[in-house]
Amino acid sequence: MTGSNLDDVLVLIPARMASTRLPGKPLADICGLPMIVQVAKRAEEAAIGRVVVAVDDQRVFDVVSEAGFEVIMTRSDHQSGSDRIHEALQKVDPEGKAKIIVNVQGDLPTIEPETIRASLRPLEDASVDIATLTIEIDNEDDKTAPHIVKVVGSPLSGTRLRGLYFTRATAPYGKGPLYHHIGLYAYRRSALERFVSLGPSVLELRESLEQLRAVEAGMRIDAEIVDTVPLGVDTPADLEKARRILSARQA
Repeated sequence: MTGSNLDDVLVLIPARMASTRLPGKPLADICGLPMIVQVAKRAEEAAIGRVVVAVDDQRVFDVVSEAGFEVIMTRSDHQSGSDRIHEALQKVDPEGKAKIIVNVQGDLPTIEPETIRASLRPLEDASVDIATLTIEIDNEDDKTAPHIVKVVGSPLSGTRLRGLYFTRATAPYGKGPLYHHIGLYAYRRSALERFVSLGPSVLELRESLEQLRAVEAGMRIDAEIVDTVPLGVDTPADLEKARRILSARQA
């Protein structure tokens, strides 16, 4: 990102131990390393700034620390990843050195470092509060699937949208591309602090999409268009797929 340096950017990786579909998810073994360590390695490979893992369980804390990554303990009762990273931010950077906070979810062990770097690009525009990622949907079933969140956006260039709305519905109506939202965010520090101070909004609760809190508050979210969707590991089948992907890369 133009005008930024490694001191400006803080990558925070929230890791929550509780998972109904994949118990103990952060510690699941992927090619000889716990999943959360694999995610930390991808963030380190992105080489955009300091990397800190925010955990809520001593077992996860210990494995991350033993792997040589910076880790901070946070409360276990946070309702969202943004709340967890805000607590972590206050603890690891109380002096306010970091101006941009990148939230990389702790269940993305196969994410490409370049994908993480891409999240910073929309912040080159000073009017953007929050940056995120998206990809054009090419699967017809995904266009109507409620678990695939869509970005309704106004094109700014061939690689960027200005986010106007986010929805589980099939939108916008009519001919043209549909875009799948990838939930990786880069916040200006002031935007993150404002976001967590607002509390849940009406549309956020209705769609069960946290980013709508920012939209309803008039905050600007731009989405960078990328080429691949990072695999989010939520089930045993996802875990096996992640193992195959990383095994192939290491071969």
